Amino acid sequence: MFNQIRAVLSLLASAGILKFAGGLQGLLIYIRAGYEEFSTLDISLIGVGWAIGFIAGSLYMPAVVKRVGHIRAYSVMAAFGAIAVLLNVLWVNPLSWVVLRGISGFCFAGASMITESWLNERSTNKTRGSVFSTYMIVSLGATMIGFLLVSFVAPNDDRLFLFGAILFCMALLPTALSKITQPAPLANTKVDLKAIYANSPVAAVGCFLVGVDAGAFGGMSAAYGQEIGLSTQMIAYFMMVAILASLFSQKPFGRLSDRMDRRYVVVGITIGAALCAFAIFWLDSRDDYMILGMMGLYGAFMYSQYPILVAHANDHAKPGSLVTVAGGLLLLFGIGTIVGPIMAGLFMTQVSPAALFLSNAIVHGLLAIHTIYRIFRREAVPIEQRRKFRRMLLNRNSTPQSAVLMPKSKPIQVADDVQ
Repeated sequence: MFNQIRAVLSLLASAGILKFAGGLQGLLIYIRAGYEEFSTLDISLIGVGWAIGFIAGSLYMPAVVKRVGHIRAYSVMAAFGAIAVLLNVLWVNPLSWVVLRGISGFCFAGASMITESWLNERSTNKTRGSVFSTYMIVSLGATMIGFLLVSFVAPNDDRLFLFGAILFCMALLPTALSKITQPAPLANTKVDLKAIYANSPVAAVGCFLVGVDAGAFGGMSAAYGQEIGLSTQMIAYFMMVAILASLFSQKPFGRLSDRMDRRYVVVGITIGAALCAFAIFWLDSRDDYMILGMMGLYGAFMYSQYPILVAHANDHAKPGSLVTVAGGLLLLFGIGTIVGPIMAGLFMTQVSPAALFLSNAIVHGLLAIHTIYRIFRREAVPIEQRRKFRRMLLNRNSTPQSAVLMPKSKPIQVADDVQ
């Protein structure tokens, strides 16, 4: 395995530095916005700016790479990303930060897609699983380090913005100095929402609603934490705990879905997420350990929904269309991240900071109702015709190009007595 990873070490280094910058800026901008006394709705619009920029970058980056090549495109994304981060220090007002956050999202999506396409080019069918797993681990680890770094510095300290800009530039170095040949042009992301919905209504609606939830949680958690008096460290910790808990929950939920109608599992974990979210809202606890425990339980349910929805969509997908389906679902997820911060911001403004989770509970409830309705409208795919569940470390920074890098699922092996 080491030899497989060594061949793409420079690319993984670039990806790690980029995700480090993303994790750092992704939390820092919201913490600083609260310190600058931006309104809750202003903070929600900053999250919307990122989501719109990220989707735009995912859609238009293939054309940019086709025109100027991978190295130049990557260099431009790193340069503009660094400039946007630095301008946050010079222009401290909500409107500027919405625009600059959108530019950061565009650049981050573009740089991530270029790195992922390069990793895909350097992977074979035999090594793709190892490369993809290592890339996910590097991405998660680097993002967590970014969160932790924010927790050790005062929110009014501009040095973290400077450091974030340095990281964007540093992400260019391993790739620019590498002897690895440039890959083929990025695949264009063709969006056919009607076809995606026809393939699996549960997966299409579900990925959009999971995006609404993830956009709200990722974009408004810092505002929630600050408004109830949590320290920056605690905000970073509970966001980390929510993500890390899903590492332990996805596999058992996925294995269960391999043995029964996946939609029953979707309903179960969605109701679990809704109950956890409502409990966080209702209890409105200020106890650090209680918050960490509830966030861990909530993350275990919340972040386990998307991979099972993708697996359900893959069960219905035609051979050769898995990448198209996965890319389309990621775009639906991204569209949901635009809606999430606005919806949560309105709830938090009109009710209370903890209403972030009331908003998310409603979203999960809608997904559960829709899934139950679809169970009575369509037969389940026979177990022997399904593809095996694969764990995914999804976040708001996942691009459609990661669907190309993802190893293809194998059919589920069913014992004779089960058949």
